[in-house]
Amino acid sequence: MSKLEIHQIPVLNDNYLYLFKDPDSGLVGIVDPAVAGPVLDKLDELGWKLTHIINTHHHMDHTGANLELKEKTGCTIVGAKKDAARIPGMDIGVEDGDIFEFGRQKAQVFEVPGHTVGHIAYWFEESDALFCGDTLFALGCGRLFEGTPAQMWNSLGKFRKLPDRTKVYCAHEYTEANARFAVSVDPENKALQSRFAQIRKLREKHLPTVPSTLGEEKATNPFMRADDPGLQAELELTGADPVEVFAETRRRKDNF
Repeated sequence: MSKLEIHQIPVLNDNYLYLFKDPDSGLVGIVDPAVAGPVLDKLDELGWKLTHIINTHHHMDHTGANLELKEKTGCTIVGAKKDAARIPGMDIGVEDGDIFEFGRQKAQVFEVPGHTVGHIAYWFEESDALFCGDTLFALGCGRLFEGTPAQMWNSLGKFRKLPDRTKVYCAHEYTEANARFAVSVDPENKALQSRFAQIRKLREKHLPTVPSTLGEEKATNPFMRADDPGLQAELELTGADPVEVFAETRRRKDNF
């Protein structure tokens, strides 16, 4: 079976959209379309026809183009069943544990509340692709606008169980700012120091730092490592409940 063909589309100030195709069936999807123009332009460039929108959560910088794209292409919109009232034009509702079939590709759906209460993510195992919206960022995680630290830590725990090779297709280019914070709370992490140097080189050339891999995030992202003794020691929370460590890390990032 062929893997998804994925194209990254930068929009707005720092958003990333992901246009993807199942080569075997010809189905084409877009993840979290904030605006329609760049999506339509890319479709024209590639000669593709949009068949699906998959949304991770309801924020307008992820759903703003749903209705326009649906009107112009007739595509099907997929989103969280429990958040149907906030996903414009949604046709198919999915929930935790569901398998979303996209041609010959299959995505496991995770409910990952924290950033919003209805946030979901899609893991295409055969393509090593995780579309995680604003739950997990390269070296960061989403602000807790609607959820709790316990919810977000549990959500990130679902990602920690996935293979290290999985690519993290997150929705924003926040990595350099996230790295500056990460080294402030985890200064002895050699892998983090090396990654930060690579990130600076990429951003100096205006190149994307996304996607990363889950292996990189497990080793260097402080929000994925609240149970790590070294990070706990830096936060003076040795032996504390990881939820407490995560909450303190998130509090510090919010005020960084």
